[in-house]
Amino acid sequence: MTEDRSILYFAPSTCARVTLTALEEIGEPFETRLIAFMAGEHRKPEYLAINPAGKVPALQTKTGVLTQNGAILFYLAQTYPEAGLLPLSGDPQADASVLSSLFRMSADLHPLVTRFVIPGMILSDPASSAHVRAKAEEVLKLQLEPIATQLGKQPWYLGERWSILDAYLAWIWFRITGAGFDPATFPAIADHYDRASARPSARAALQTEARAQQDLTERGLAFTPPKL
Repeated sequence: MTEDRSILYFAPSTCARVTLTALEEIGEPFETRLIAFMAGEHRKPEYLAINPAGKVPALQTKTGVLTQNGAILFYLAQTYPEAGLLPLSGDPQADASVLSSLFRMSADLHPLVTRFVIPGMILSDPASSAHVRAKAEEVLKLQLEPIATQLGKQPWYLGERWSILDAYLAWIWFRITGAGFDPATFPAIADHYDRASARPSARAALQTEARAQQDLTERGLAFTPPKL
């Protein structure tokens, strides 16, 4: 780690994009380390020493390692309040409400993304995985409907100002629409995705991912999702 810079362990298109966007939003120098899943790097002892779960993201700070997107984002929001990642005020009730929204992304919606995009990770039998995917789509619609209603009344998830929750929602939308979820189902979320993706921090994160994807492709390690 150079000059006390944080190191983000990531892979393109994963939820690490949210943390990457947060770091770009903060604007402090940081480093990245690409984890090649197709080479099994996430299961090698070197990475398991960093994150025993073998997942991304993981953030190495000058004081230790953080894992789990929600925890990393909360840490960054507290450490760099001027970046406005989350509107934390110090009031227990208000901050708990903000955290509830963060957990809604990480604990409610995020697991549904996996079940919809890669249902074979849950049940490998084709008929069973198809059922998992169909049920995930059903629940996604139930979960996203109130968010779409909310975004029909305000520009960003929490109101008039952008927060890192908007980057998280944009990643969720990117993943599910890329796997066949009809974007016309919720036009307000589709519009939100376009605006969130146009933010400079989001564009910078995508550029980093593009370079990583090119590297993986040249090494023959690009991930190709199974046909649905």
